[in-house]
Amino acid sequence: MAKLKITLKKSTNKAIKSQAATVKALGLGKIGTTVEKNDNPQIRGMIRKVSHLVCVEEI
Repeated sequence: MAKLKITLKKSTNKAIKSQAATVKALGLGKIGTTVEKNDNPQIRGMIRKVSHLVCVEEI
């Protein structure tokens, strides 16, 4: 199964509460933190919601 490398690039301070919650649900905390997640429709939807805050790479 394909994996995605997700990195938080921008702060969630000015983001909408639901976007900040989505970033937290992805497992990201501070700027620059990176997580690896399996590529599935649920994760893709979360990434689409906060695409302006994160950087995504396929592994």
